[in-house]
Amino acid sequence: MSGVFAGFTVIFVVIAIGYALGRSRVLGEHGEFVLSRLVFFVATPALLFDTLAHSDLAVIFSPTLAVAAATAFVVGGIYLAIAMGWLRKPLPESTIGALAASYVNSANLGIPISVFVLGDASFVAPLLLFQIVVYSPIALTALDLATTRRGASLVETVTTPFKNPIVVAGIAGLAVSLSGWTPPEALTQPFHIIGGASVPGALLAFGISLYGVRVLQRGVSPRREIALASVLKIGLQPVLAYLMARFLLGLEGHELFAVVVVSALPTAQNVFVYASRYQRGMVLARDTALVTTLASIPAIGLAAWTLA
Repeated sequence: MSGVFAGFTVIFVVIAIGYALGRSRVLGEHGEFVLSRLVFFVATPALLFDTLAHSDLAVIFSPTLAVAAATAFVVGGIYLAIAMGWLRKPLPESTIGALAASYVNSANLGIPISVFVLGDASFVAPLLLFQIVVYSPIALTALDLATTRRGASLVETVTTPFKNPIVVAGIAGLAVSLSGWTPPEALTQPFHIIGGASVPGALLAFGISLYGVRVLQRGVSPRREIALASVLKIGLQPVLAYLMARFLLGLEGHELFAVVVVSALPTAQNVFVYASRYQRGMVLARDTALVTTLASIPAIGLAAWTLA
């Protein structure tokens, strides 16, 4: 359990620093907005390109990838069906909610948890690559198309997703990796340096957004959607991961434990950054990230107690 608390300490400290920045107004009135856009348009694309350009793509073809992809699509699909069919929510807000219910905090929390709890950071690598190569582009394309102005031409509609910096960076990084070309360090180092700001930047922006607001505030926070996303993320997704890994893939022991722990990680702060970029579902993303972060501590502890 000490590894669980050590991993969560990292994220809470950086969020607390962001909260202090918001409280002190060091970054001004629009600090969270500017920082979120910096993360979305600059830091995250740089991180994505740098990660993919240097990755051995063979590492993603593992049981963890199969479980991560299947559970993400199933849980996200369930949220979309309920939100749009029963709750009658628009597609942009439903897409943000689906991400909040299924997009795992694989980088800033997944890596330290993998190191401290599982003893190997490689367990989270397939999930990280799946989310940035496949899941994010699909969700961002849906958001781009759903928020495209009415009356847009066919060409504008088709090309809109390819104007997204994260999608473009992913395609470029994959192209470099598949080509087998190793760019000189002088070209890749700037991406590495700028990309290093993505994770702390997202956490700081999230912390700033918490100042002056009440989480789950009546009349402001969409409590039904937050409850739905949180239950799906911390309750259903790890259970589905266990069932699939144990009975379909035949995993046992430490590998089974690792798959369940990775699935029980909370909602990524990237979802809040995406919501901020499109100005849709921001409170939903913020509150779900906080609720699932707190709830994932006992969830991972339970997994460690029963499976480790």
